[in-house]
Amino acid sequence: MEDFYVRYYVGHKGKFGHEFLEFEFRPDGKLRYANNSNYKNDSLIRKEVFCNETVMAELKRIIEDSEILKEDDNNWPEADRIGRQELEVVMGKEHISFTTAKIGSLLDVQSSKDPEGLRGFYYLVQDIKCFVFSLIGLHFKIKPI
Repeated sequence: MEDFYVRYYVGHKGKFGHEFLEFEFRPDGKLRYANNSNYKNDSLIRKEVFCNETVMAELKRIIEDSEILKEDDNNWPEADRIGRQELEVVMGKEHISFTTAKIGSLLDVQSSKDPEGLRGFYYLVQDIKCFVFSLIGLHFKIKPI
C-alpha cells in the first residue's frame, strides 16, 4: 500500500481570534476535521471518522485528475493579513506542499501571475471541501445550539 496523506488548512487571525478550517486524511483512513469560528461565540468543532478503501480511492482519483502534483506555487499570491491556505499531499513518492493567500473568487485567480495553476488548486480545494463536508454530514449532525 502506497503512502497517502492529504492536509488542507484555511484560516486567518482577526477580531474574532484565530478562525480556521482544517482537515487531514491519514494513511490509515482516518479523517480529522476541525472548524474554529469564534463569531457569535461559536466553539471549536472537532470530528474524526475512519474512511474505507473506496472513499480513500475516490479522494486519490480526485487529486490525480486535478493534476495538482504537476503544479508549483512560486507565482501564487503570498499569504497575507486576509489569510492563508495550505495544501499538502503525499502520494507514493510524490510530496507537494502549497501555501497561498485566501482566494475570494475566480477574479483573484484570473489576476494572479499563474492563473492556470491557481485555477487547478482552487477547483481541487472546492472539490475536496465538498467531499469532506459530505463525509462529515453523513456521520455527524453539526447543528448550532
